[in-house]
Amino acid sequence: MTFHPSDRIALFIDGANLYSAAKALNADLDFKKLVEKYRAEGRLVRAYYYTAVVEGEEFSPIKPLVDWLDYNGFTVVTKAAKRFTDAQGHSRTKGNMDIEIAVDMLELTPHLDHVVLFSGDGDFRRLVQAVQSKGVRVTVVSTVKSQPPQIADELRRQADAFVDLNDLLPEVGRPRA
Repeated sequence: MTFHPSDRIALFIDGANLYSAAKALNADLDFKKLVEKYRAEGRLVRAYYYTAVVEGEEFSPIKPLVDWLDYNGFTVVTKAAKRFTDAQGHSRTKGNMDIEIAVDMLELTPHLDHVVLFSGDGDFRRLVQAVQSKGVRVTVVSTVKSQPPQIADELRRQADAFVDLNDLLPEVGRPRA
């Protein structure tokens, strides 16, 4: 992934997807190091972090992270997760942030040279294609080093560059506690 020092860069982090990829690699991410890495690469315009939150819970495990990100320069986009009961009677939560990511990315595209998408979700292939059609380069960060791989092949093929999260871990990760 090559950046020019004048590149206007934005990070779009699909929180749930990135968490799954890091967990599959048995690592945690240091978001302070992550944002510093991209600030050093060019002009970081915005760093978005998307996550669903379960409302009404006394303590949400994601709350401390969301608060930290919010206070440290990230634009945190949340939405209430929906609780439902699956066919087997298990309580599940669903909180898909794809539309929020797509709208924000398309809105910001005219002000960017390079987008870094932290997700392996194949649904983003068409979004990446649309952003590229506006002359913006797209790097996708996920992993193929897990079983199963966390990135959809069609997304990897569409991106201008693919960076394996495993290769970034020496710079932006820490072992899971």
